[in-house]
Amino acid sequence: MSVVSIIGCGFVADLYMRSLESFPHIKVAGVHDRDAARLRVFCDHYKVKPVASLQELLDAHPRDGLILNLTNPSAHYEINKACLDAGHHTYSEKPLALDTGQAKELHALALDKGLMLGSAPCSMLGEAAQTLGRALREGLAGTPRLIYAELDEGYLLQAAYKKWLSDTGAPWPYEDEFNVGCTLEHAGYYLSWLIAWFGSVRTVVSASAELLPDKIGKGPMAPDVSIATLFFEAGPVVRMTNSIIAPHDHSLTIVGDKGVLACDEAWDNAAKVTFAKRLNIRRKLMESPIRKTLRLPQPTHPKVKRWGAAALNFMLGPAEMLDALKTGQQTRISPDFALHMTEVTLAIQNAGEDSGAQKMTTRCDPLEPMPWAR
Repeated sequence: MSVVSIIGCGFVADLYMRSLESFPHIKVAGVHDRDAARLRVFCDHYKVKPVASLQELLDAHPRDGLILNLTNPSAHYEINKACLDAGHHTYSEKPLALDTGQAKELHALALDKGLMLGSAPCSMLGEAAQTLGRALREGLAGTPRLIYAELDEGYLLQAAYKKWLSDTGAPWPYEDEFNVGCTLEHAGYYLSWLIAWFGSVRTVVSASAELLPDKIGKGPMAPDVSIATLFFEAGPVVRMTNSIIAPHDHSLTIVGDKGVLACDEAWDNAAKVTFAKRLNIRRKLMESPIRKTLRLPQPTHPKVKRWGAAALNFMLGPAEMLDALKTGQQTRISPDFALHMTEVTLAIQNAGEDSGAQKMTTRCDPLEPMPWAR
């Protein structure tokens, strides 16, 4: 039996508990939340042990277990550091920290203490990402040259987001989402896949902006759109978009020498993965309209039912780390991976309009419309 303790029992914690049902060998030792009423509701619902204070949880948590840090993003650094200082292996919801310097400090602390430190999302361990990874390794599409990764959520301010509740009645934390921003919240869903396949990003060229001034929250709001070009050391160039403005699009398109690999949903472990061979027909170059669906030859991992927009097993990463602890093997969810993904995501988010921008020296006015178009 493997053991986890949970810190933070808000909206996302319900998704972890849904996922835990698919891993009966993982037990929840205790749960802490600074909101005592929220803690009571959560623990009563799932029949798990409430722990009144953070220090009590840190003192009671077993050394061969894993702490899940599911707190609000602004608390991630503080809680992650407390867990590591107490000598505990830690898995954090994204991002690892809100500052690259703080993330590097956590990385160094984990290495110094010989502790595991992982970060969500873990969907790169899921079936869709692994299916694409195998196709890339086998060279099905030839050398990958250009990749489009889209993570656009639709015009979110017109959605009924104030009515979104978890299984135990926790509201979707929209103020935190708007304060932290869609890039930090969502880029990892494809960025983790890309880093898993190609390794390090060498250079980030990005711009971000806040275009929706009426978001609800305290303090400055984060950008609600970012567009980045990522140059990977292994070769491919990626264009990534994140927004809560553009029409919903979670597609991934990998253009190779022989054709196109594609997946239409980052938030579904079992999303359809396809390949379209490139053809010349009557002197016209095109991708085959008949796309081949790719599948792995053997069973993969436990799936969870769709809830809201996602069909993700949030426990794939923690389960991987716990298995590595039991077997003494190296985990795929490493401090290096968590740090690099955090650094790249922050580089995209914090680019703003002036980061590396070349200001134009000429101007022109909009054109007058044609008479028949007025």
